[in-house]
Amino acid sequence: MVVTTSKQVSNTKHPELCVWLQDVAISRDKLAFSKLFKWFAPRIKQFGIKQFNNEAQALELVQETMTNIWRKAHLYHADKGAPTTWMYSIMRNMSFDMLRKIQTQRTESISDDIWPTDNILVSEDIDNFEDHLQSRNLKALLNHLPEKQKQVVVGLFYKQVTQEQLAQQLNLPIGTVKSRLRLALNKLRQLMGDSDD
Repeated sequence: MVVTTSKQVSNTKHPELCVWLQDVAISRDKLAFSKLFKWFAPRIKQFGIKQFNNEAQALELVQETMTNIWRKAHLYHADKGAPTTWMYSIMRNMSFDMLRKIQTQRTESISDDIWPTDNILVSEDIDNFEDHLQSRNLKALLNHLPEKQKQVVVGLFYKQVTQEQLAQQLNLPIGTVKSRLRLALNKLRQLMGDSDD
């Protein structure tokens, strides 16, 4: 519950913010929230544009921050700090979350770009590659792989399912299937190199 004394309100640079937060917290007052939004949204947007250099992401930051302020208004206590400090803290946390999400998406995008597509994996060369691998006792080498990597290799090369189908069957993200395939192929190459010695 928001508890704001008259002394605390008078000491606050923007006393109306405390009142609006209190109204949102106690009675879910939409008019008070719209006033908070009108005051705070342009500041969030300005921060977001500096942070992301992208207006769409800045607007997403506005939406996420204000949604959190609506949900968490009851957690604000005037005796612990100014309402602006509290709201800016929520904004910064949301911007960090968004930056992490953007970084993760970039990583996944890079891995999607560098890995071969399914139509390449199911190409004419697969038969020759299979013959080559079988001549080197692939099945024996598969037993040296961790079970999860072995599962992917067996699915793609023996059962000849696509990466998407395998991801659905194993209930995994496609990126995880690709990563396990990469690790498995690297391990198999190492094992084949050892067997040549």
